[in-house]
Amino acid sequence: MTTSTPELLAEGFTMLESGRWHEGRLWVAHWASGEIVAIGMDGTTERVADAPPGYGWAFDWLPDGRLLTTGPGLTLADGTTYGHLADVAEHGWSEIVTTAGGDVYVNGFAFDLVGGGAPNPGVIAHVAPDGATRIVAGDLQFANGMVITPDGRTLLVSESFASRITAFDIAAGGTLTNRRVWADRVAPDGICIDAEGAVWCGAPGIRMLGGGPDAPGGALIRVREGGKITDRVEFDRPVFSCALGGPAGRTLFALASEWSGFENIDANAAARTGQVLTVEVEVPAAA
Repeated sequence: MTTSTPELLAEGFTMLESGRWHEGRLWVAHWASGEIVAIGMDGTTERVADAPPGYGWAFDWLPDGRLLTTGPGLTLADGTTYGHLADVAEHGWSEIVTTAGGDVYVNGFAFDLVGGGAPNPGVIAHVAPDGATRIVAGDLQFANGMVITPDGRTLLVSESFASRITAFDIAAGGTLTNRRVWADRVAPDGICIDAEGAVWCGAPGIRMLGGGPDAPGGALIRVREGGKITDRVEFDRPVFSCALGGPAGRTLFALASEWSGFENIDANAAARTGQVLTVEVEVPAAA
């Protein structure tokens, strides 16, 4: 169970996504600002890397410490293209997760999300350590946040437009097999996983794309495989991403901002209602 109520860590952001605890700070994708920002436990912020100017991108690190950023493709911090995403699908590439062995999974979608285009199924691409790139999963209803279970054997992906978390076994060579519903009737966007293999994600609240599926509301829930909810934390605005970290790994970071639809995303960003809030929890982050 959670052991505290939410506390404000930092505010005044456009919209934050892709929270990652790294080298003693929370790193976040600062959408519409063209930067990755690191936030200390005292609330101080630092621009640590350039990033795409718009929305829908994320970042992660290779095992050797090199920073990867998604967007039109997959690039290193110096702007060098990594892998060959453009050769396997014409997508906007969004969330990313890397394995301890250097395999990279990136998901993408092929419709005008911000402009209100009709959703098309998305994909997950695999980029091997040697750069070989291929599609390893498709027919995803807006693939979003991804995590790998603590044992390294399972990839979990948010299907935001289907209100579920989907699991794949990670087979030899990075192939994804045994697709299955891990939890449904949730509202997953950015997600994080703890040492017990439970996932923190959004609770259903607001609606996306007119009458479309649920988007994260003003709450985070901790859910186990099969859909059992063990914890719920309320916030005063929608939470679009979360991360576990802090000195003991027990700080849950909520990346929240006010929301009035994709048609108003630029106005929402300009209003700078983005916040980072923290809650202390019992189960720490997965190693």
